[in-house]
Amino acid sequence: MDNRSGLPENRMGTAPVHGLLIRMSLPLMASMFIQSMYNIVDSIFVSRINEDALTAVSLCFPIQSLMIAFGIGTALGMSALLSRFLGAKQFDRVNRVAQNGIFLSWCTYGMFFIVGFFAEKFIAIQIADARVIEYGGTYLRIVCWLSFFLFSQITIERLLQATGKTLYIFFVQGRGAVINIIMDPILIFGLFGMPRLGVAGAAIATVFGQTFGALLGLYLNFTRNKEIRISFKGFRPNLTDIREIYRIGLPSIVMQSIGSIMVFGLNQILAAFSKTAVATFGAYFKLQSFVFMPIFGMNNGLVPLIAYNYGARKPDRMREAMRISARYAVTFMACGTVIFWLFPEALLGLFDASEEMLSIGVPALRIISIGFPIAGYAIMRGSVFQALGKSVYSMNISIVRQLVVILPAAYLLAQLGNIDYVWFSFTLAEVVGLVMSILYTRKIRREIIDVL
Repeated sequence: MDNRSGLPENRMGTAPVHGLLIRMSLPLMASMFIQSMYNIVDSIFVSRINEDALTAVSLCFPIQSLMIAFGIGTALGMSALLSRFLGAKQFDRVNRVAQNGIFLSWCTYGMFFIVGFFAEKFIAIQIADARVIEYGGTYLRIVCWLSFFLFSQITIERLLQATGKTLYIFFVQGRGAVINIIMDPILIFGLFGMPRLGVAGAAIATVFGQTFGALLGLYLNFTRNKEIRISFKGFRPNLTDIREIYRIGLPSIVMQSIGSIMVFGLNQILAAFSKTAVATFGAYFKLQSFVFMPIFGMNNGLVPLIAYNYGARKPDRMREAMRISARYAVTFMACGTVIFWLFPEALLGLFDASEEMLSIGVPALRIISIGFPIAGYAIMRGSVFQALGKSVYSMNISIVRQLVVILPAAYLLAQLGNIDYVWFSFTLAEVVGLVMSILYTRKIRREIIDVL
C-alpha cells in the first residue's frame, strides 16, 4: 500500500516485467497500428482524386510532423515526470504537473493556429505548381486551425499512459481512427448527400476523429484515472513544473522537429527529379508507419515502466525491461523489412501508383527498409534515455542521423543523377544511429542504472 489514502502499489513496480511490458504495450501498439492505418487510408482516398492531391498532402507532412513533435514531446515530458513522481510517492507534485501539461498543450495550439494563415506560402516554397499549392494550402490550413483537438487528444492519452492505463488509449485512438476512416470517403467524394469536399474533406475527417478521441479520453480520465485528479480551480502556471516538463520533453520536440526539417529538405531534393518522386516519398512515409507505429507503441509503454522503477529505485526491473523491449523491436522491424522486400508493388498499388511511381518506389521501399531492424533497437533505447531524463541523448542521435547524415548524403548521391542512390542515405544514417545508441546505453548503465 502507498502512503496516501490506502491506494495499492502501482503494478508498474510489482508485476512481472515481461508480462507487464506486453500488457502495457499491446494496447498502444494496436492503437498506433490503427492510427497508421487511417493515415494510409487518408492518402489512399486522396490519391483517388489525382496524383497532384497526393503530392500536396505529402508536402504538408513537415508541418503536420512538427505539430505532432510539439504535442507528443510536451506530453511525454509531462508523462515521464508524472510516472516518476508516482513511483517516488510524491503525490503533491502529480496533479500540479498534469495541470501545467494541459496548459502547455493549449499554448501549443495557439502557435499552430497562427501557422495556418501561411499554409499556401509554405507549399509554394516547395513547389511552383498552382494546383498542388491550392490543394496543399486548403488541407494544411484546416488541420492547423482545428488542431486544438489533436493536442488535447495527445495530452489526455499521456495522462492515461503515466499511470499504466494504456488499454484506454487503445479505445481512444482506435475509435477516433474508425471515425476518421468512415468520414474520409463521405466527405472527400460527397457520399450520402454530403458535399464533395476533396482534400478539404480529408482534413475535416481527420479533425472529426481527433475530436471524438479527445472527448472520449477526457471522459476516461475523469472516470477511470483516479491517481491523477485534475482541477483548474485557482490554477496558476508553475514555472518549475514547466521547466521540468520541457527539460525532459524539449529534446524529443527537437528530435521530431528535425524529422520535419529532413522531410522538407528531402522533398526539395526529390522535386528536382519530378513531382512523382515527391508523391512516392510521401507514400513511403505512410507505408513505413505500418512498421514504425507499433514500435512507437511499445516505446510509449516502456517509458512509464522505466520511469516508475527509476523513481522506485528498482534497477533490475529496468534492465529486464530494456532487454525484452529491444528484442521485440528488432524482431518486429525485421518482419517489416521482409514485407517491404517481397511486396513493394502491392504496397504502392494501394495509392493507385502509376508506372513512374512504381519505378521510383519499388527500389526505394527495398533499400530504405534494410535499416528497419537497426532503427528498432535505437527507438527502444531512445525511450530509456527519455524516461531517465536523458532525452538529450536521443536528440543528439536524431540531429546526427537526419541533418548530418541523411540530408548531406542524399544531396551528394542525387548529384550522380540516379534517384535510387538517394535512398541509401537512410541506411547509412541507421548505422550511425546504432553506434551512438550503443555508446549512450553504456553511459546510462554506468552512471545511472548500476548505481541505484
